[in-house]
Amino acid sequence: MAGPLFDLLPGVETASDADTLLGRFLEYVDAQGLTLYPSQEDAVLAVFEGHNVILNTPTGSGKSLAASALHFASLAAGRRSVYTCPIKALVNEKWMALCRELGAEHVGLATGDATVNRDAPVLCCTAEILANIALRDGENANVDDVVMDEFHWYADRDRGGAWQVPLLTLPQARFLLMSATLGDVTFFEDALTQRNHRPTVTVKSSDRPVPLEYAYSETALPEAVQALADADKVPVYVVHFTQKDAAESAQSFTSLKVASREAKNAVGAAIEGVRFSSPYGTRVRKWLRHGIGIHHAGLLPKYRMLVERLAQRGLLKVICGTDTLGVGINVPIRTVLFSRLCKFDGEKTAVLSARDFHQIAGRAGRKGFDDLGFVVAQAPVHAIENLKLQNKAKTGKKSVKRQPPRHNFANWDHQTFERLIAASPERLVSRFSVSHGMLLNVLSRPSDGCQAMRQLIRDSHEPVAAKAAHVRRGWQLFR
Repeated sequence: MAGPLFDLLPGVETASDADTLLGRFLEYVDAQGLTLYPSQEDAVLAVFEGHNVILNTPTGSGKSLAASALHFASLAAGRRSVYTCPIKALVNEKWMALCRELGAEHVGLATGDATVNRDAPVLCCTAEILANIALRDGENANVDDVVMDEFHWYADRDRGGAWQVPLLTLPQARFLLMSATLGDVTFFEDALTQRNHRPTVTVKSSDRPVPLEYAYSETALPEAVQALADADKVPVYVVHFTQKDAAESAQSFTSLKVASREAKNAVGAAIEGVRFSSPYGTRVRKWLRHGIGIHHAGLLPKYRMLVERLAQRGLLKVICGTDTLGVGINVPIRTVLFSRLCKFDGEKTAVLSARDFHQIAGRAGRKGFDDLGFVVAQAPVHAIENLKLQNKAKTGKKSVKRQPPRHNFANWDHQTFERLIAASPERLVSRFSVSHGMLLNVLSRPSDGCQAMRQLIRDSHEPVAAKAAHVRRGWQLFR
């Protein structure tokens, strides 16, 4: 059994000895029985050369190994590194992994809900926690190296500003930006190098460890799930875009035969002794006993973690969840089934962006278990119903009125699905905004806070006209 990564640090005294550090890290990789992909090699080499790195490779291609390399190199040099990602569950997961790799005494956690060893030389936190540190302390912040996982959240309508702020206010820091769906990153290459005067290396690959096979389903959702189970294309993650829809599907699937009696008994044994004390917990237990899990942000953490543990053991055949699957949650999946290809984007219901589609679809296929991953998209409900009516008409049965689309609906069809498969992720757009919290953090600096706020807006990635609007917004909040 290979030892932790931290055991390889003693005897390395300076960050300038990059070759020694690299050699020790590769020893660790070899001891884990891992063989680096070419993209991993390129990213790890760039990390030990001290460069900014933009890592744009598919899900399952080992981006986390490049992050481990950065934390290792930073710790060896007596520097402080920070790992950020969008959701607390993933922060907690990464914190536990880094504790095992680097030693619990060297790794801290800050999520807003929990704080552990916050001043440690390696900190795992949400993007907002790092953004607040960056706004408050700027170039004086005790942050030397930053890993920003799931960096495509830079373009998120509500939270994207938290991914931009550290890029603007931490000129002393080196960055590793990671995602499977970044699109064109030329702007970020230039912006990073201009800010911290380090070369920026982009490592991009479209090679997946597990290839994907796509299919379009024109049968009702329960029938599609049953067909996948019969074809042994499980576990299936059925993607919904509301928690209510996920729960309704989980309930409807209990009438299916997706799990054998032996599989159901195994789940029963695994959850024996687990307290399902909340009213919703009894429903979760019922679904689990049918081999069906549920997973979304509104679920109590103990139930969500239980579903993840059961899924990792291969005990669940179907998981009904929301698009949290696209945020790197560690749930092994063979098939991703989209219940629909449109969602509410904060302003209107629209067809999924190429980025959202690929981010979710990319979770299909279990490295080391599957030769193929499967991605299935359901046709719209009204289209499936109308197809049934057409088939009835062909057999001479009584004609029935065609079904119209549902409300809050954006139409898609097989061609839409094919277009999403072929499309590259859209270019990331700035979501910088001025808020009360931003203003309070910047004005708390010991230097001229007003000047710092003006500089922050000038440095932002916004168009010139938008910057003027942000200045006006800042003065409105200040008064």
